[in-house]
Amino acid sequence: MEGRIDAHQHFWRYDSAQFEWIAPESVLARDYAPEHLRTELEPAGISCSIVVQARQSDDETRWLLDVASRTPWIAGVIGWADLRAEDVAAHLDALAQEKALVGLRHVVQDEPDPRFLLDPAFQHGVRAALKRGLAYDLLVRAPQLEYVPAFLDAIGAADAGMGAVVIDHGAKPAIINGEWQPWADRIAAIARDYPVWCKLSGLVTEADLAAWDEDNVLRYMAHLLECFGSDRLIYGSDWPVCLLAAPYARVKALADRLLEQLDAPSREAIMGGNAQRAYARIAAPILNKIEGEIVQ
Repeated sequence: MEGRIDAHQHFWRYDSAQFEWIAPESVLARDYAPEHLRTELEPAGISCSIVVQARQSDDETRWLLDVASRTPWIAGVIGWADLRAEDVAAHLDALAQEKALVGLRHVVQDEPDPRFLLDPAFQHGVRAALKRGLAYDLLVRAPQLEYVPAFLDAIGAADAGMGAVVIDHGAKPAIINGEWQPWADRIAAIARDYPVWCKLSGLVTEADLAAWDEDNVLRYMAHLLECFGSDRLIYGSDWPVCLLAAPYARVKALADRLLEQLDAPSREAIMGGNAQRAYARIAAPILNKIEGEIVQ
């Protein structure tokens, strides 16, 4: 299991007021903590995970960093910060001192302005994060890909010495509606023209939650593999959100089915090596650990 990483999962302490997007009767309407995930990772042959913010809150980021400090197999935290704040530089300088922090994310997919990525203040904040060696997880829906090239140009995503940009969930094509174009061409052009990474995650919940078809979802996954190749694609489960559509084991098995066509080094890259490169702040020793206390 050495070096195999689930590069996209969440923890939370459920509160209906703070998680309005979770229906009270949903399987997600409960606490999810490291002890719940570890029972899924071990059978799947995964040794470490990267936990990703679920709320746009400094308090949540601090909590996730605390959880990571007490859970040896958490390889890193992708938190949130107000990247449009006037004091963003000072705030990022402080955050960058947190050894467990490997990147930041903003929930761009929920912004009411479709042109949010073109906001100069936001672009300035993202560039400031990248200059400090932090990665940036780009969470957008397929229609927002229209603005991604201009965003990547503005933040200097291709500049040397910058942190990585990682597209979450393949930019979330609406599989349930059969959305293919212009998503397929836009994601291909971005992969061709920019040195960005992409997560092979979150796609089962873009399909019909109750009756999704594996071959249909695999069509989208195969396109991402074709676009980003085995050197820039990163495995993530999106647990526990994936539970809306499938248990962890089925999500992992779907990824395995896609990757069985590849040679062993390519499979291992997608299942962990690429995450280590994209999230360059990951501490190397964590990748060989599975022992340690679990947060209660």
